[in-house]
Amino acid sequence: MSPQEILERLTAKFPDSAFGIEAKLDAPVDPFIKVSPQHIIEIAQFLRDDDELQFDFLSSLSGIDLKGKLGVVYHLSSLPKKHKIVLRVEVPTEAPEVQSVESVWKTANWHEREAFDLFGIRFTGHSDLRRILLPYDWEGYPLRKDYQVPEFYNGMKVPY
Repeated sequence: MSPQEILERLTAKFPDSAFGIEAKLDAPVDPFIKVSPQHIIEIAQFLRDDDELQFDFLSSLSGIDLKGKLGVVYHLSSLPKKHKIVLRVEVPTEAPEVQSVESVWKTANWHEREAFDLFGIRFTGHSDLRRILLPYDWEGYPLRKDYQVPEFYNGMKVPY
């Protein structure tokens, strides 16, 4: 199924503008569909459960800093149907909160923890949202564009 056909199936199921479905299908690398963060669970469940789509595999979930807002990018694949698509949500930097898709794809567990740890994006409904790479007492989110590397951590000079 082509990205255009996936988009058409998605907009047929969710025609309301509240779902915020927009597409960039001529992207140079991966075509993506942007959706509302408030409806990511409903959309994810539809993409997984629909007989024609069967997106049964979340291969990657990443945070991104978009200058003034943060985003989450979901790379989805259908192993039985052999097609793929990228979803994206955007949230304000001041309140970066997205529903967890861990209940839809279990692989989201560690991916969401990494995005939380490095970008500060909170995934509501996540079963164990805590730092995964950095120490528990680390301050800030190192992959944000405005992050300032501290000179010292627990009395030790931070090399940079």
